Amino acid sequence: MNAHEIDYRIFGEEMQYVEIELDPQEGVVAESGSFMMMDADIKMNTIFGDGSNQETGILGKIFSAGKRILTGEGLFMTVFTNQGQGKHQVSFASPYPGKIIPIDLTEFGGKFICQKDAFLCAAKGVSVGIEFSKKLGRGLFGGEGFIMQKMEGDGMSFIHAGGTIAKKTLRSGELLKVDTGCLVGFTKEVDYDIEFVGGIKNTVFGGEGLFFATLRGPGTVYIQSLPFSRLAGRVLAMAPRNGGDRGEGSVLGGLGNILDGDNRF
Repeated sequence: MNAHEIDYRIFGEEMQYVEIELDPQEGVVAESGSFMMMDADIKMNTIFGDGSNQETGILGKIFSAGKRILTGEGLFMTVFTNQGQGKHQVSFASPYPGKIIPIDLTEFGGKFICQKDAFLCAAKGVSVGIEFSKKLGRGLFGGEGFIMQKMEGDGMSFIHAGGTIAKKTLRSGELLKVDTGCLVGFTKEVDYDIEFVGGIKNTVFGGEGLFFATLRGPGTVYIQSLPFSRLAGRVLAMAPRNGGDRGEGSVLGGLGNILDGDNRF
């Protein structure tokens, strides 16, 4: 195996974290900001790219790290290595309510494609790169643009998604239509495209966007019930405006303030 062989446990229900158990000299690579805690003998090191050693030389490493800018990520990743004796643990937390999904790349032909902010961490040796869309319509209207993230190798990877996760196994030729924001990731065999919703009423008044993501089997697809963009939109919609309170349905909200003794409007 090229990737380190790691053990793990996932804790929690809605705000999960994953605990990675490392043997001596084993390592795990993670995005900045996902670290939660680690044992004393785990050492942290910031590196260019993902540490998969696919690129050699300083120019190759800079090129590999530079591609990450296209996904909105930073130039650097962090690798955590067990430099002590015996097994030690390091943990990474989910950034918002949802689920952590373990992805064994050996079960998916060595490659998994996901939305660009889904990656959490992976065994050292797994390559974390970018996946360009070859279809103009998918790139312009697919919600994730021309670029998605891909994980390649033979190790364990972990992605995070919002709300409850649905795992769909598609038969050859089977078609699934998904809201573009709810799509988390899929295996390399899946044919991914976008489809116009159609119909004047659906387009203007449907409130579900103009396009579906269409996924045709065979392959495995992961779908999230609560995209972060949807959660953030609801929070912003209920945020106070001009320093005032924003009640649940403005008239009733104001009435509630009076009954509660709060006369601010």
